[in-house]
Amino acid sequence: MSADLALAAKRIFDGEGWHKDAALVIHGDTVEAVVPRTQIPESIAVSDAGAMLVPGFVDLQVNGGGGVMLNDHPDVGGIETICRAHAPFGTTGLLPTLITDTPEITAETIAAGVEAARRKVPGFAGLHLEGPHLSIARKGAHDPKLIRPMTEADLALLIRARANLPALLTTVAPESVTPEQVAALTRAGVVVSLGHTDATCATARAYAEAGAAMATHLFNAMSQIGNREPGMAGAALDDGRLSAGLIADGIHVDPSTVAIAVRGKRGPGRIVLVTDAMATIGTDMTSFTLNGRTIHRKDGRLTLADGTLAGADLDMISAVRFMHRTIGLSLDETLRMASLYPAGIIGRPVGRLARGSAADVIALSDDLEVRSVWIGGSRTHPA
Repeated sequence: MSADLALAAKRIFDGEGWHKDAALVIHGDTVEAVVPRTQIPESIAVSDAGAMLVPGFVDLQVNGGGGVMLNDHPDVGGIETICRAHAPFGTTGLLPTLITDTPEITAETIAAGVEAARRKVPGFAGLHLEGPHLSIARKGAHDPKLIRPMTEADLALLIRARANLPALLTTVAPESVTPEQVAALTRAGVVVSLGHTDATCATARAYAEAGAAMATHLFNAMSQIGNREPGMAGAALDDGRLSAGLIADGIHVDPSTVAIAVRGKRGPGRIVLVTDAMATIGTDMTSFTLNGRTIHRKDGRLTLADGTLAGADLDMISAVRFMHRTIGLSLDETLRMASLYPAGIIGRPVGRLARGSAADVIALSDDLEVRSVWIGGSRTHPA
């Protein structure tokens, strides 16, 4: 067995099941094997990781962190800061997310993402462009002056960008994008998510048929489930072609609604945990700006002056604890929602601890506190 390191723990979750009193053997930046602790070769250095080792979390929607918003810092430095801010909370792979902005800022962000991929910035898994092709009726905290339909030039830009990024996800609304454009994006490998939309259930299904694979922040900024019109939210739950991001903080979606959604989601699409995190993560800041508007932080909420929710003050380990403790979901399934399922959506070799998978690993205590983080086999937290 060729290996550089073995991480031993009381329990190891490999993405499917648990191994007791085992060790994770790492070679370079990939997993070699999970073996019983008694079978670790003497030639391999062993580190005791404590209570449990689990796959690193994958967050598909991260607007900021460490005091930085991607919109204000669409450069490699901004991406590095955001990735570094989320690592202590167990996130080993994330999509820095650009909230609706100008064509110039969008182009800068894409260029920064391409460079971040070239430099192999730890934790950078690709980009998420949330807008500008949304519905003004469901704009949320997005600046309505910047929302617009997708043009052929926009389409070409996204297709070119995907060729140079590890993953590209874009949130669009049927009101601003055609099924033909969605199909073209999907063929190019772009993950299309439906959000900030008043689409009917039938319309959402038609866009799933065209290739849309997700719904963005389930229940938020979308048409709701009614007795005669299931809306976008209903389609996200009932159409197995669609997965759905969920902000699990008890603020964006009531816990009872979360529980209903988890029980009612039709597969193979999955509900995945996202933070929709803003600049506040990893800081004590009480406010910041987005597109020139002040966003206030108070009691776990981020809001505009009129009370509109503007992203979330949430990290991934807190979302995991909420789903497990408040909703009552099994720890196994909760961990999959934070790692395996989102990784599958963007086609990344993470979310599992199996031979050949990336060695993105977190050590957790029994009370679900993050103790250590490894990205690509290198320990990033504690630094």
